[in-house]
Formats: sequence, structure tokens, C-alpha cells
Amino acid sequence: MMRRLLTRVINRVLLSEPFSPAMIIEAEIHNQGRRKMVVGLGNPGMEGTRHSVGMTVLGALAARLGVADRWRGDKYVSGEVILSEIQQTNVVLLRPRLLMNVNGVSVAKAASKYGVKAEDILLVHDELDKPLGKIAIKHGGSARGHNGVRSCVDCLQTDVMPRLRIGIGRPTGKTSVDRHVLGRFTTEEQKVLDSVLVQSVDLLLSQLSQQDSQQDSPPPSSPAGGRQAAQKRNERARSVSPAEDSAAAQS
Repeated sequence: MMRRLLTRVINRVLLSEPFSPAMIIEAEIHNQGRRKMVVGLGNPGMEGTRHSVGMTVLGALAARLGVADRWRGDKYVSGEVILSEIQQTNVVLLRPRLLMNVNGVSVAKAASKYGVKAEDILLVHDELDKPLGKIAIKHGGSARGHNGVRSCVDCLQTDVMPRLRIGIGRPTGKTSVDRHVLGRFTTEEQKVLDSVLVQSVDLLLSQLSQQDSQQDSPPPSSPAGGRQAAQKRNERARSVSPAEDSAAAQS
């Protein structure tokens, strides 16, 4: 509890940096039309670990879009961004350069700077409770113990953000959870991950290319934990394994 409280305090301090006029001008230049954002949650400098698999998926998405060489540092958002377009939809790709527990600071600042609504922010992150090879879309709701997602909920003050959850499985034997999530994928796991990356990018592109007409009534922003009724109506999870194609039934 004390650690969570301390993290919230750090979030608030990091969010207090002023937004300069120059940043406002830049945001307006890039803010024509509806904008969506995809965030790869993780720890900077640990891109190959299980806990940072969200960053790996985001890198695969950038490669598929042919923009992998366009990452640029953005000091204000404490991250790296790419501005791209998918079927006439403006898309921001974001790699936070802060520790996982305060990734939400980067996300909130980028959302403010580039004019992205919370319901249009897609978080990509690791999921302990799903085995490696399984992925799922979760439409808002609680962080389920994931510190990066919790930071995003805290900083954005809403839990409506959809998430692409990438299964990494729980540790076996005497391996601790910390050691497991901060460790790198084994050679055998990497073979499975290669298939996961392909299917994850397919699913992201499907989500990002949905027409605005299909999203005319997005779930309203609400304080964290304050949308249980809406969650029951709107939460739909989709699990996919390398043995299943992208048309697998929703679970």
C-alpha cells in the first residue's frame, strides 16, 4: 500500500511539468482529425524482457507500417514517438522512457500534447495470467495488478483505455515473479513469440482501422473503478494462440 501511494505521488510530481506555448503549437500542427495512440508499456533499456513485451509488439507494428526508422525522442512526454497514419486515421506510437511503474506519466503527457482521448489510447502490455502464445483485447476496467496499467489509470484519471494483453505465463518452480518478468525469453519461447508478434500486429491494425462511425458512442470517461456497469456492457476479451488464426472466436 505504501509503495502504491509513493508511486502516485511520483506520478503527480512528474506530471507537474508545464506545457510550453511551443509544445501547444506543435500539438496543433499534428492534431488535425481524430487521433489514436498505441503505447508499448515496459522498462527503458529492457526491451527484450517479458515485462517489456509491449515495446516489442510496438516495434513490430512500426516495422509493419514501414516507419521503424522514424522514432524520435520527445523530451516533454519522456518517451519516443512516431506519427503515422492508418486508413486516414492519425496514429501516435509511443514508447515511454520512464520506468514501468510511472509509464502513465508519458501516456498522459502524450495524450495532452497530441490531443488523444483516453478511449482512443490502446495500451499493449504483458499478462502473467495468460500463457505465452495467448493474446487478448480488454476494453477498459481495472489494472488487474499490472503496475504500468495502474499508472496509466492514475495519470489519465480514467480506466476506459482498451488494452492488448500479451501472455507471458507465470513462473514455474522456485523462480520468483520479479525474476520471471524481468528475464528474457528462452530460445523456445522466442519461436512462439514470433507468431504472437504477427498476430498481435494484425489485431492492432484491425482495432486501429475501425471507422469512427463504429465508435460514435465510446464509453464515457470515469474515475478509476467507477464504471463497473459500463464495463459489463462493453468489455469483450479475445484470446488468440499461435495455433489459431485471426478469426478465432471471442472468449
